[in-house]
Amino acid sequence: MRDERPADGTEHMLMANVSAPDLKLDSNTCVAPVPSDPCSIVILGATGDLTSRKLMPALFSLYRNGGLPKPFLIVGCGRTQWTDAEFRGRMAETIRTTEGDDSLWQPFSEGLFYRNVDYTDARSVADLAHSLRDLESSHSTRGNRMIYLALPPALYQPAATNLGKAGLTVEHRDGNGWARIVLEKPFGTDLDSSRELDQSLRAFFREQQIFRIDHYLAKETVQNILMFRFANSIFEPIWNRRYVDYVSIRAAETLGVEHRAGYYESAGVLRDMFQNHMMQLLSLTAMEPPPRFEAELVRDEKTKVFSALRPFPVGSIEEHLVLGQYAAGVVDGRPVPAYREEEGVDSHSLTATYAAMKVHVDNWRWQGVPFFISSGKRLSHKRTEIAIQFKQVPHSMFRNTIGEPILANRLVLGIYPEERITLTFQTKNPGAAMCLRTVTMDFNYQQNYAGPVLDAYEKALLDCMLGDHMLFWRQDAVDLSWAFLSPVLNACERCGDRDRQLHFYAAGSGGPLERDRLFRAATSMNPAAKR
Repeated sequence: MRDERPADGTEHMLMANVSAPDLKLDSNTCVAPVPSDPCSIVILGATGDLTSRKLMPALFSLYRNGGLPKPFLIVGCGRTQWTDAEFRGRMAETIRTTEGDDSLWQPFSEGLFYRNVDYTDARSVADLAHSLRDLESSHSTRGNRMIYLALPPALYQPAATNLGKAGLTVEHRDGNGWARIVLEKPFGTDLDSSRELDQSLRAFFREQQIFRIDHYLAKETVQNILMFRFANSIFEPIWNRRYVDYVSIRAAETLGVEHRAGYYESAGVLRDMFQNHMMQLLSLTAMEPPPRFEAELVRDEKTKVFSALRPFPVGSIEEHLVLGQYAAGVVDGRPVPAYREEEGVDSHSLTATYAAMKVHVDNWRWQGVPFFISSGKRLSHKRTEIAIQFKQVPHSMFRNTIGEPILANRLVLGIYPEERITLTFQTKNPGAAMCLRTVTMDFNYQQNYAGPVLDAYEKALLDCMLGDHMLFWRQDAVDLSWAFLSPVLNACERCGDRDRQLHFYAAGSGGPLERDRLFRAATSMNPAAKR
């Protein structure tokens, strides 16, 4: 226990039967089940950044830890004219850069192949299907197939349609030979486009075959929220409007738009972060306990949270939403340009890179409790956390003795970079005088654990192979999320004074100062809540 004040803050040779090594772990290690079904993993867009930065390192790490099925097959697909050898060479460079340890690369790479394909051309995808079936037969993967769309969102619909026409989505009636498709957010750009995307997917895939990935959900500490809430009897009874003053959920980034200007200019922070990541963190924080820890039951409860969101008051939008855009500044000791100076960004852009929003969940548990949600780029620190601010004591018997407000208890669930849980409370300071001090109980998530830790993409890929939907979006939740945010987007993007609603903040700062007005009700009662 350490003495401190609460922190501010509320960011080409064909090899058959390629197998993964046996998993050898300490008996005390909590190990995820290894998928027993052999399968092929088909990556559309294998020449892109997502594959090299995330997917291939995650697959290789799973292989090293015995997490890939026996046998497996990985087929990269792209428009670039590569051979199998060139694909393996490029991926080897990636692994050396990201993983360091490439001692098992040679046997792993024997299961890697590459096929040139134009996703928008039905004949090209049909040729891929023919080649893929030959590879799957040679590798004895039993027709089990996971197709990952590592593509720009605009290609989801034509790619999925052509995959369906080529017969790559068909599952066998006996349960063997499953087919699954994985796609990354954004799931459309508004409610109408999201439904249109879903209709194109459902023309060839059943809902159980569709895995809408949100890598935030696969983070260990995000998964731990449910364990913390529902496996400990001391917290759930006070997790409601009677004891909670407000909840703050924030995801702050130090990075700017980087190489994503083309996408970000049309998306902005609300589409990029709020519709998916922030809504999921909100649902995990606010949901009711399901009767059993099963995927559909958990997703049912999360969907109820989205159903209970109070319609956003677009008529008084400035009282509930602050939008910002980063100007030039200093981050980590180096000067960085303004958003409008980034390559690929309009010099007069009105795209928001920061948003702070006050929302309410209208149900018995949370009625009257504000949820403050914020996310932005080029902020002072990279930090993602959920803070539960409890109410102050209803009556202070020490007011004549201490002469200062008593700071309320605060529970912080740190997600990144500090994977920890902290609880602050008051105790007497040693000495003859009657003085209070704020102390913190601190739990580090990795404390007393020495086993392997799956990163977000490793966990998500493993669950896809297992057919476990627990950490993936269901379409009804996607619809409800868009239904809540679409009026906000329309009000922000179609009004005549967009420039007046956009507040600039220096890169490396905490965001636009106007954000404080959303917190005034809370900060006026509790000095510890000041951001």
